[in-house]
Amino acid sequence: MRRLALNTLIEWKDSKKRKPLIIRGARQVGKTWLMKEFGRTQFHNCVYLNFDENRRLAAIFEQDLNPEKLILALSAEVGKKIDPDDTLLIFDEVQEVPRALTSLKYFYEEAPEYKIVAAGSMLGVALHQGTSFPVGKVSFLDLYPLNFKEFLYALGEDALVALLESGDVERIHPFHLRYIELLRQYYFVGGMPEAVDCFVTDKDYNQVRNIKRELLAYYQQDFSKHADSGLVPRLNMIWQSIPMQLAKENKKFIYGQIREGARAKDFELAIQWLSDCGLIHLVHRIKKAGLPLNAYMELSAFKIYMVDVGLLAEMGNLTQQTIVDGNRIFTEFKGALTEQYVLQQMIADLGVTPYYYSAENARCEVDYILSEEDRILPVEVKAEENLRSKSLRTFCDKYEISKGIRCSMSEYREQEWMVNIPLYMVTKSGLRRIRFE
Repeated sequence: MRRLALNTLIEWKDSKKRKPLIIRGARQVGKTWLMKEFGRTQFHNCVYLNFDENRRLAAIFEQDLNPEKLILALSAEVGKKIDPDDTLLIFDEVQEVPRALTSLKYFYEEAPEYKIVAAGSMLGVALHQGTSFPVGKVSFLDLYPLNFKEFLYALGEDALVALLESGDVERIHPFHLRYIELLRQYYFVGGMPEAVDCFVTDKDYNQVRNIKRELLAYYQQDFSKHADSGLVPRLNMIWQSIPMQLAKENKKFIYGQIREGARAKDFELAIQWLSDCGLIHLVHRIKKAGLPLNAYMELSAFKIYMVDVGLLAEMGNLTQQTIVDGNRIFTEFKGALTEQYVLQQMIADLGVTPYYYSAENARCEVDYILSEEDRILPVEVKAEENLRSKSLRTFCDKYEISKGIRCSMSEYREQEWMVNIPLYMVTKSGLRRIRFE
Protein backbone atom coordinates (compact mmCIF):
# COMPACT_ATOMS: atom_id res chain seq x y z
CA MET A 1 0.00 0.00 0.00
CA ARG A 2 1.30 3.43 -0.93
CA ARG A 3 0.57 6.39 1.35
CA LEU A 4 1.42 9.86 0.15
CA ALA A 5 2.09 10.90 3.76
CA LEU A 6 5.33 8.91 3.54
CA ASN A 7 6.74 11.72 1.39
CA THR A 8 5.98 14.19 4.19
CA LEU A 9 7.74 11.95 6.69
CA ILE A 10 10.84 11.80 4.50
CA GLU A 11 10.87 15.61 4.28
CA TRP A 12 10.57 15.73 8.09
CA LYS A 13 13.51 13.34 8.48
CA ASP A 14 15.72 15.50 6.27
CA SER A 15 14.69 18.82 7.82
CA LYS A 16 17.30 20.78 9.77
CA LYS A 17 14.56 22.23 11.99
CA ARG A 18 13.04 18.89 12.84
CA LYS A 19 10.88 18.54 15.95
CA PRO A 20 9.37 15.34 17.36
CA LEU A 21 6.41 14.52 15.11
CA ILE A 22 2.90 13.56 16.23
CA ILE A 23 0.68 11.77 13.72
CA ARG A 24 -3.01 12.41 14.35
CA GLY A 25 -5.98 10.54 12.94
CA ALA A 26 -8.88 8.23 13.71
CA ARG A 27 -8.33 4.63 14.67
CA GLN A 28 -7.67 2.25 11.79
CA VAL A 29 -6.59 4.87 9.25
CA GLY A 30 -3.08 3.38 9.15
CA LYS A 31 -0.99 5.43 11.60
CA THR A 32 0.90 2.44 13.03
CA TRP A 33 1.51 0.93 9.60
CA LEU A 34 2.79 4.26 8.27
CA MET A 35 5.24 4.76 11.15
CA LYS A 36 6.58 1.22 10.85
CA GLU A 37 6.85 1.46 7.07
CA PHE A 38 8.72 4.73 7.46
CA GLY A 39 11.12 3.08 9.89
CA ARG A 40 11.55 0.02 7.68
CA THR A 41 12.30 1.92 4.49
CA GLN A 42 14.20 4.97 5.73
CA PHE A 43 16.26 3.79 8.73
CA HIS A 44 18.69 1.04 9.59
CA ASN A 45 16.91 0.46 12.89
CA CYS A 46 13.40 1.07 14.15
CA VAL A 47 12.35 0.90 17.81
CA TYR A 48 8.60 0.50 18.23
CA LEU A 49 7.11 1.23 21.65
CA ASN A 50 3.40 0.70 22.29
CA PHE A 51 2.37 2.38 25.53
CA ASP A 52 -0.97 0.59 25.61
CA GLU A 53 0.46 -2.91 25.29
CA ASN A 54 3.65 -2.52 27.37
CA ARG A 55 2.78 -1.19 30.81
CA ARG A 56 6.44 -1.29 31.96
CA LEU A 57 7.10 1.75 29.79
CA ALA A 58 5.11 3.95 32.15
CA ALA A 59 7.61 3.28 34.95
CA ILE A 60 10.48 4.45 32.73
CA PHE A 61 8.84 7.83 32.22
CA GLU A 62 7.83 8.21 35.87
CA GLN A 63 11.43 9.04 36.69
CA ASP A 64 13.66 11.78 35.31
CA LEU A 65 12.70 12.98 31.82
CA ASN A 66 16.30 13.71 30.88
CA PRO A 67 16.56 12.40 27.28
CA GLU A 68 19.88 10.59 27.73
CA LYS A 69 18.60 8.74 30.81
CA LEU A 70 15.41 7.85 28.95
CA ILE A 71 17.38 6.52 25.99
CA LEU A 72 19.49 4.32 28.30
CA ALA A 73 16.36 2.89 29.91
CA LEU A 74 14.57 2.37 26.60
CA SER A 75 17.66 0.68 25.13
CA ALA A 76 17.60 -1.74 28.05
CA GLU A 77 13.88 -2.35 27.55
CA VAL A 78 14.17 -3.24 23.86
CA GLY A 79 17.59 -4.90 24.09
CA LYS A 80 19.31 -2.82 21.45
CA LYS A 81 21.29 0.39 21.15
CA ILE A 82 19.32 3.45 20.06
CA ASP A 83 21.66 5.37 17.77
CA PRO A 84 20.37 8.86 16.94
CA ASP A 85 21.94 8.75 13.47
CA ASP A 86 20.15 5.70 12.09
CA THR A 87 17.28 4.81 14.48
CA LEU A 88 13.64 5.83 14.37
CA LEU A 89 11.86 5.90 17.72
CA ILE A 90 8.13 5.22 17.54
CA PHE A 91 5.85 6.11 20.48
CA ASP A 92 2.48 4.50 19.75
CA GLU A 93 -0.68 5.12 21.81
CA VAL A 94 1.36 7.80 23.56
CA GLN A 95 -1.71 9.24 25.30
CA GLU A 96 -1.66 6.25 27.66
CA VAL A 97 1.48 7.64 29.36
CA PRO A 98 1.13 11.44 29.58
CA ARG A 99 4.73 11.87 30.76
CA ALA A 100 5.94 10.24 27.55
CA LEU A 101 4.11 12.97 25.69
CA THR A 102 5.70 15.59 27.96
CA SER A 103 9.15 14.10 27.30
CA LEU A 104 8.97 15.21 23.66
CA LYS A 105 9.59 18.77 24.88
CA TYR A 106 12.91 17.72 26.41
CA PHE A 107 13.94 15.69 23.38
CA TYR A 108 13.36 18.77 21.24
CA GLU A 109 15.26 21.11 23.57
CA GLU A 110 18.09 18.87 24.78
CA ALA A 111 18.47 16.01 22.28
CA PRO A 112 17.07 17.07 18.87
CA GLU A 113 19.31 14.52 17.14
CA TYR A 114 16.86 11.75 18.06
CA LYS A 115 14.15 11.13 15.50
CA ILE A 116 10.83 10.45 17.22
CA VAL A 117 7.37 9.97 15.73
CA ALA A 118 4.38 9.46 18.00
CA ALA A 119 0.72 8.64 17.53
CA GLY A 120 -2.37 8.17 19.63
CA SER A 121 -5.88 7.46 18.41
CA MET A 122 -7.42 9.02 21.51
CA LEU A 123 -4.86 11.79 21.82
CA GLY A 124 -7.36 14.58 21.13
CA VAL A 125 -9.68 13.29 23.85
CA ALA A 126 -6.78 12.91 26.29
CA LEU A 127 -5.67 16.49 25.73
CA HIS A 128 -9.14 17.82 26.51
CA GLN A 129 -9.02 15.86 29.75
CA GLY A 130 -5.98 17.82 30.89
CA THR A 131 -3.01 15.82 29.60
CA SER A 132 0.14 17.97 29.58
CA PHE A 133 1.18 18.88 26.05
CA PRO A 134 4.53 20.20 24.74
CA VAL A 135 3.13 23.26 22.99
CA GLY A 136 5.44 24.57 20.27
CA LYS A 137 7.89 21.69 20.75
CA VAL A 138 6.35 19.21 18.31
CA SER A 139 5.15 19.09 14.72
CA PHE A 140 1.94 17.47 13.48
CA LEU A 141 0.91 15.30 10.57
CA ASP A 142 -2.77 14.52 10.07
CA LEU A 143 -3.49 11.14 8.52
CA TYR A 144 -6.82 10.32 6.89
CA PRO A 145 -8.28 7.33 5.05
CA LEU A 146 -6.78 6.70 1.61
CA ASN A 147 -7.79 9.40 -0.83
CA PHE A 148 -8.77 8.62 -4.41
CA LYS A 149 -5.21 8.77 -5.73
CA GLU A 150 -4.00 6.38 -3.02
CA PHE A 151 -6.91 4.08 -3.84
CA LEU A 152 -5.77 4.05 -7.48
CA TYR A 153 -2.22 3.29 -6.40
CA ALA A 154 -3.51 0.35 -4.34
CA LEU A 155 -5.26 -0.99 -7.45
CA GLY A 156 -2.06 -0.72 -9.47
CA GLU A 157 -3.40 2.18 -11.54
CA ASP A 158 -0.19 4.22 -11.29
CA ALA A 159 -0.51 5.51 -14.86
CA LEU A 160 -3.97 6.95 -14.15
CA VAL A 161 -2.57 8.73 -11.07
CA ALA A 162 0.26 10.16 -13.17
CA LEU A 163 -2.31 11.51 -15.63
CA LEU A 164 -4.25 13.18 -12.82
CA GLU A 165 -1.05 14.67 -11.44
CA SER A 166 -0.19 16.11 -14.85
CA GLY A 167 -3.44 18.09 -14.94
CA ASP A 168 -3.43 17.59 -18.73
CA VAL A 169 -7.18 17.52 -19.41
CA GLU A 170 -6.72 16.68 -23.09
CA ARG A 171 -4.88 13.47 -22.17
CA ILE A 172 -7.20 12.73 -19.25
CA HIS A 173 -10.36 13.10 -21.37
CA PRO A 174 -10.20 9.67 -23.14
CA PHE A 175 -10.17 7.94 -19.73
CA HIS A 176 -13.20 9.79 -18.32
CA LEU A 177 -15.44 6.71 -18.11
CA ARG A 178 -12.64 4.63 -16.59
CA TYR A 179 -12.12 7.20 -13.83
CA ILE A 180 -15.88 7.31 -13.16
CA GLU A 181 -15.97 3.51 -12.89
CA LEU A 182 -13.10 3.53 -10.38
CA LEU A 183 -14.72 6.38 -8.49
CA ARG A 184 -17.89 4.29 -8.09
CA GLN A 185 -15.75 1.57 -6.53
CA TYR A 186 -14.06 4.08 -4.23
CA TYR A 187 -17.39 5.48 -3.01
CA PHE A 188 -18.44 1.99 -1.97
CA VAL A 189 -15.14 0.61 -0.62
CA GLY A 190 -13.93 3.87 0.89
CA GLY A 191 -10.41 4.55 2.03
CA MET A 192 -10.04 2.60 5.27
CA PRO A 193 -6.83 0.57 4.71
CA GLU A 194 -8.27 -2.78 5.77
CA ALA A 195 -11.26 -2.43 3.44
CA VAL A 196 -9.04 -1.32 0.54
CA ASP A 197 -6.61 -4.18 1.12
CA CYS A 198 -9.49 -6.67 1.10
CA PHE A 199 -10.90 -5.23 -2.12
CA VAL A 200 -7.52 -5.26 -3.87
CA THR A 201 -6.88 -8.85 -2.84
CA ASP A 202 -10.28 -10.47 -3.31
CA LYS A 203 -12.52 -8.02 -5.25
CA ASP A 204 -15.29 -9.27 -2.94
CA TYR A 205 -17.79 -6.53 -2.10
CA ASN A 206 -19.51 -8.71 0.50
CA GLN A 207 -16.26 -9.16 2.39
CA VAL A 208 -15.58 -5.43 2.13
CA ARG A 209 -18.99 -4.77 3.70
CA ASN A 210 -18.18 -7.16 6.55
CA ILE A 211 -14.97 -5.25 7.27
CA LYS A 212 -16.75 -1.90 7.22
CA ARG A 213 -19.40 -3.22 9.61
CA GLU A 214 -16.67 -4.43 11.95
CA LEU A 215 -14.97 -1.03 11.85
CA LEU A 216 -18.22 0.74 12.67
CA ALA A 217 -18.83 -1.65 15.56
CA TYR A 218 -15.26 -1.13 16.73
CA TYR A 219 -15.74 2.63 16.84
CA GLN A 220 -18.89 2.28 18.92
CA GLN A 221 -17.05 -0.03 21.30
CA ASP A 222 -14.51 2.77 21.69
CA PHE A 223 -17.30 5.03 22.88
CA SER A 224 -17.91 2.74 25.85
CA LYS A 225 -14.23 2.12 26.47
CA HIS A 226 -12.90 5.68 26.38
CA ALA A 227 -15.81 8.05 27.05
CA ASP A 228 -17.54 8.79 30.34
CA SER A 229 -20.53 6.51 30.79
CA GLY A 230 -22.95 9.44 30.82
CA LEU A 231 -21.66 10.60 27.44
CA VAL A 232 -21.94 7.25 25.61
CA PRO A 233 -25.70 7.36 24.81
CA ARG A 234 -25.30 10.82 23.27
CA LEU A 235 -22.30 9.72 21.24
CA ASN A 236 -24.36 6.85 19.84
CA MET A 237 -27.31 9.10 19.03
CA ILE A 238 -25.17 11.59 17.12
CA TRP A 239 -23.20 8.86 15.34
CA GLN A 240 -26.30 7.02 14.19
CA SER A 241 -28.05 10.23 13.08
CA ILE A 242 -25.37 11.29 10.59
CA PRO A 243 -26.80 9.48 7.51
CA MET A 244 -30.27 10.82 8.32
CA GLN A 245 -28.95 14.37 8.74
CA LEU A 246 -27.10 14.18 5.41
CA ALA A 247 -30.11 12.75 3.58
CA LYS A 248 -32.00 16.04 4.09
CA GLU A 249 -32.17 18.65 1.36
CA ASN A 250 -30.72 21.10 3.89
CA LYS A 251 -27.86 19.18 5.47
CA LYS A 252 -27.35 21.53 8.40
CA PHE A 253 -27.15 19.51 11.61
CA ILE A 254 -30.46 19.74 13.50
CA TYR A 255 -30.46 18.67 17.16
CA GLY A 256 -34.21 18.10 17.11
CA GLN A 257 -33.74 15.27 14.63
CA ILE A 258 -31.68 13.35 17.17
CA ARG A 259 -34.33 13.51 19.82
CA GLU A 260 -37.44 15.61 20.26
CA GLY A 261 -36.64 18.68 22.33
CA ALA A 262 -32.88 18.15 22.11
CA ARG A 263 -30.75 21.27 22.53
CA ALA A 264 -27.19 22.18 21.66
CA LYS A 265 -25.98 22.09 25.27
CA ASP A 266 -27.09 18.44 25.53
CA PHE A 267 -24.84 17.29 22.68
CA GLU A 268 -21.99 19.79 22.28
CA LEU A 269 -19.57 17.73 24.38
CA ALA A 270 -20.37 14.56 22.44
CA ILE A 271 -19.80 16.28 19.10
CA GLN A 272 -16.47 17.63 20.35
CA TRP A 273 -15.49 14.12 21.49
CA LEU A 274 -16.19 12.63 18.05
CA SER A 275 -14.29 15.46 16.40
CA ASP A 276 -11.30 15.04 18.74
CA CYS A 277 -11.16 11.35 17.79
CA GLY A 278 -11.09 12.24 14.10
CA LEU A 279 -14.30 10.32 13.44
CA ILE A 280 -16.26 13.26 12.04
CA HIS A 281 -15.63 16.43 10.07
CA LEU A 282 -17.45 19.60 11.10
CA VAL A 283 -18.14 22.09 8.30
CA HIS A 284 -19.26 25.41 9.76
CA ARG A 285 -21.41 28.01 8.07
CA ILE A 286 -20.01 31.43 7.22
CA LYS A 287 -22.24 34.50 7.16
CA LYS A 288 -20.40 36.33 4.40
CA ALA A 289 -17.44 35.96 2.09
CA GLY A 290 -14.59 37.75 3.81
CA LEU A 291 -11.02 36.95 4.81
CA PRO A 292 -10.10 35.29 7.01
CA LEU A 293 -13.05 32.94 6.62
CA ASN A 294 -13.02 31.85 10.26
CA ALA A 295 -13.79 35.43 11.29
CA TYR A 296 -17.24 34.97 9.75
CA MET A 297 -17.86 31.45 11.03
CA GLU A 298 -21.01 30.56 12.97
CA LEU A 299 -20.21 28.08 15.72
CA SER A 300 -23.87 27.11 16.09
CA ALA A 301 -24.48 26.28 12.40
CA PHE A 302 -22.63 23.33 10.89
CA LYS A 303 -22.85 20.09 8.96
CA ILE A 304 -21.39 16.80 10.17
CA TYR A 305 -19.70 14.41 7.77
CA MET A 306 -18.08 11.03 8.43
CA VAL A 307 -14.38 10.25 8.42
CA ASP A 308 -14.78 8.06 5.32
CA VAL A 309 -17.13 7.84 2.35
CA GLY A 310 -17.16 4.03 2.43
CA LEU A 311 -18.24 4.00 6.07
CA LEU A 312 -21.02 6.47 5.26
CA ALA A 313 -22.18 4.16 2.46
CA GLU A 314 -22.24 1.27 4.93
CA MET A 315 -24.12 3.24 7.57
CA GLY A 316 -26.70 3.90 4.86
CA ASN A 317 -26.82 0.14 4.18
CA LEU A 318 -25.93 0.58 0.51
CA THR A 319 -25.39 -2.76 -1.22
CA GLN A 320 -23.02 -3.62 -4.03
CA GLN A 321 -25.96 -3.21 -6.45
CA THR A 322 -25.35 0.54 -6.30
CA ILE A 323 -22.00 -0.05 -8.02
CA VAL A 324 -23.56 -1.57 -11.14
CA ASP A 325 -26.72 0.54 -11.16
CA GLY A 326 -25.45 3.35 -13.39
CA ASN A 327 -24.44 6.42 -11.44
CA ARG A 328 -26.88 5.84 -8.62
CA ILE A 329 -24.16 5.68 -5.96
CA PHE A 330 -23.20 9.30 -6.68
CA THR A 331 -26.70 10.54 -5.87
CA GLU A 332 -27.53 8.49 -2.76
CA PHE A 333 -28.53 10.49 0.34
CA LYS A 334 -29.42 13.40 -1.98
CA GLY A 335 -25.82 13.57 -3.14
CA ALA A 336 -24.32 13.36 0.37
CA LEU A 337 -21.86 10.64 -0.69
CA THR A 338 -20.49 12.98 -3.34
CA GLU A 339 -20.28 15.88 -0.89
CA GLN A 340 -18.50 13.53 1.56
CA TYR A 341 -16.05 12.47 -1.14
CA VAL A 342 -15.24 16.03 -2.23
CA LEU A 343 -14.79 17.09 1.39
CA GLN A 344 -12.33 14.24 2.04
CA GLN A 345 -10.35 15.09 -1.08
CA MET A 346 -10.12 18.76 -0.13
CA ILE A 347 -9.02 18.03 3.42
CA ALA A 348 -6.58 15.18 2.68
CA ASP A 349 -5.13 16.26 -0.68
CA LEU A 350 -5.42 20.04 -0.48
CA GLY A 351 -4.95 20.44 3.27
CA VAL A 352 -7.69 23.07 3.56
CA THR A 353 -10.45 23.82 6.09
CA PRO A 354 -13.73 24.09 4.17
CA TYR A 355 -16.77 26.09 5.29
CA TYR A 356 -20.18 26.40 3.66
CA TYR A 357 -22.28 29.44 2.88
CA SER A 358 -26.01 29.99 3.05
CA ALA A 359 -27.93 33.25 2.82
CA GLU A 360 -30.33 34.32 5.53
CA ASN A 361 -33.29 33.67 3.23
CA ALA A 362 -31.92 30.14 2.50
CA ARG A 363 -32.33 30.71 -1.24
CA CYS A 364 -28.61 30.64 -1.90
CA GLU A 365 -26.30 27.95 -0.53
CA VAL A 366 -22.80 27.05 -1.67
CA ASP A 367 -21.52 23.64 -0.57
CA TYR A 368 -17.95 24.61 0.29
CA ILE A 369 -16.02 27.86 0.66
CA LEU A 370 -12.21 27.68 0.65
CA SER A 371 -9.51 30.31 0.88
CA GLU A 372 -6.18 30.24 -0.87
CA GLU A 373 -3.75 33.04 -0.07
CA ASP A 374 -5.87 36.17 -0.67
CA ARG A 375 -8.58 34.46 -2.73
CA ILE A 376 -11.96 33.02 -1.81
CA LEU A 377 -12.89 29.88 -3.73
CA PRO A 378 -16.56 28.89 -3.76
CA VAL A 379 -17.11 25.21 -4.60
CA GLU A 380 -20.40 23.69 -5.69
CA VAL A 381 -20.82 19.91 -5.73
CA LYS A 382 -23.10 18.25 -8.26
CA ALA A 383 -23.85 14.53 -8.04
CA GLU A 384 -26.14 14.48 -11.06
CA GLU A 385 -25.97 15.57 -14.67
CA ASN A 386 -28.23 18.55 -13.92
CA LEU A 387 -25.59 21.25 -13.86
CA ARG A 388 -27.53 24.42 -13.13
CA SER A 389 -25.45 26.53 -10.79
CA LYS A 390 -27.75 29.36 -9.78
CA SER A 391 -26.49 29.60 -6.17
CA LEU A 392 -22.86 29.58 -7.24
CA ARG A 393 -23.48 32.35 -9.77
CA THR A 394 -25.44 34.41 -7.22
CA PHE A 395 -22.60 34.06 -4.68
CA CYS A 396 -19.92 35.06 -7.20
CA ASP A 397 -21.91 38.08 -8.34
CA LYS A 398 -22.71 39.22 -4.79
CA TYR A 399 -19.12 39.08 -3.56
CA GLU A 400 -17.44 39.99 -6.87
CA ILE A 401 -15.55 36.71 -7.11
CA SER A 402 -14.03 36.23 -10.55
CA LYS A 403 -14.43 32.47 -10.80
CA GLY A 404 -16.31 29.69 -9.04
CA ILE A 405 -15.62 25.97 -9.03
CA ARG A 406 -18.13 23.25 -9.79
CA CYS A 407 -17.26 19.60 -9.11
CA SER A 408 -19.48 17.28 -11.12
CA MET A 409 -19.80 14.16 -13.27
CA SER A 410 -19.08 16.22 -16.39
CA GLU A 411 -15.67 16.63 -17.97
CA TYR A 412 -13.34 19.59 -17.45
CA ARG A 413 -14.42 22.85 -19.03
CA GLU A 414 -13.90 26.53 -18.39
CA GLN A 415 -16.49 29.26 -18.64
CA GLU A 416 -16.10 32.97 -18.11
CA TRP A 417 -17.15 32.87 -14.46
CA MET A 418 -16.81 29.18 -13.57
CA VAL A 419 -14.65 26.09 -14.04
CA ASN A 420 -16.20 22.62 -14.04
CA ILE A 421 -13.84 20.02 -12.54
CA PRO A 422 -14.65 16.31 -12.90
CA LEU A 423 -15.07 14.68 -9.50
CA TYR A 424 -11.96 12.56 -10.02
CA MET A 425 -9.88 15.72 -10.59
CA VAL A 426 -10.54 17.23 -7.16
CA THR A 427 -6.79 17.31 -6.49
CA LYS A 428 -4.04 19.89 -6.13
CA SER A 429 -3.11 19.49 -9.79
CA GLY A 430 -6.75 19.78 -10.83
CA LEU A 431 -7.21 23.09 -9.00
CA ARG A 432 -3.87 24.41 -10.25
CA ARG A 433 -5.34 24.50 -13.73
CA ILE A 434 -7.81 27.20 -12.77
CA ARG A 435 -6.73 30.63 -13.94
CA PHE A 436 -8.01 33.48 -11.76
CA GLU A 437 -8.04 36.95 -13.21
